[in-house]
Amino acid sequence: MVHRVCIVAMDQVIPYDLTLAYEVFGRLRDDRGKPFYDVRVCAEAARVDAGAFGLVVPFGLEVLTRARTVIVPGIENPLAPRSKTILRALQRAHRRGARIASICSGAFVLAEAGLLDGRRATTHWLCADHLASRYPQVKVDPNVLYVDEGEIVTSAGASAGMDMCLHLVRRDLGQAVATHAARLAVAPVNREGGQAQFIRRDPPRSSGSLAPHLEWIAAHLAKPLTVARMATQAGMSERSFARHFREQIGTTPMQWLLNARIRRAQELLESSTAYVDQIAAACGFQSSVTFRSSFRRIAGVSPADYRRRFNDAQTSDAPGLKGSVLGAAVGAA
Repeated sequence: MVHRVCIVAMDQVIPYDLTLAYEVFGRLRDDRGKPFYDVRVCAEAARVDAGAFGLVVPFGLEVLTRARTVIVPGIENPLAPRSKTILRALQRAHRRGARIASICSGAFVLAEAGLLDGRRATTHWLCADHLASRYPQVKVDPNVLYVDEGEIVTSAGASAGMDMCLHLVRRDLGQAVATHAARLAVAPVNREGGQAQFIRRDPPRSSGSLAPHLEWIAAHLAKPLTVARMATQAGMSERSFARHFREQIGTTPMQWLLNARIRRAQELLESSTAYVDQIAAACGFQSSVTFRSSFRRIAGVSPADYRRRFNDAQTSDAPGLKGSVLGAAVGAA
């Protein structure tokens, strides 16, 4: 059965939040052209006020009964009263086991439904204080792009909603499909949920940009990289490099490097037949124990379980460095 994603449109919905979710999930197809997701926009009434224009919504809330994922986009006034009918529909979907996710101020709707009680959550930094004061039972983190609590996922505004949707695709279909989804959206695929919502200043548009250095790091993941090595390559002191990295990327160099290595490992687990230990080495991990621990912490499952889920061949014990991607990674070392 195709994974049904239902996007709930409410009056005052932020159109960008709704459409980005539809675009991410709705455009993905397998090799035969079959959609990975059955995406449906639903509402309590057929017409929804979206501010500058109105929406004619094709489905009612009854489609939530078969939803595996429910997306709640942001709303213009998060403190306005919400429909009890919508709140009850979200509660029923959650009890049936659907994954519920919010974008931006949509977190207020989840909180009003009681779905965030006792959970860590985020929203747009401008309204994070309001969420925390209005719902003190929610553990609000205003400094991250998104928070994945398993069955409940919340994100900050605008582009962070894209990051969260790509993260959900990665959970469902693996890194390769998530990378393809990012390319379709012309969006970065490596922004992790723990990155800062905003940076202290705009990245320089001159030689001060770290973009070419990030490309260099990504091309040398198998090497024993340190902050000192990366800083030298960028022509900076360690302190200056770390400061520029935090300002432009929103995280530390080593955390970005670790996440990049795990993403590369996911790609190799999906596409190659090499031993897990070989993949660990090809991605720059000096210890397979460290690799397995880091992989489980970031990906949520062991490397072997990840391969069983996303590699059709399911050949986790196959010998040899097979597959051009892995061979290239080893050769780059």
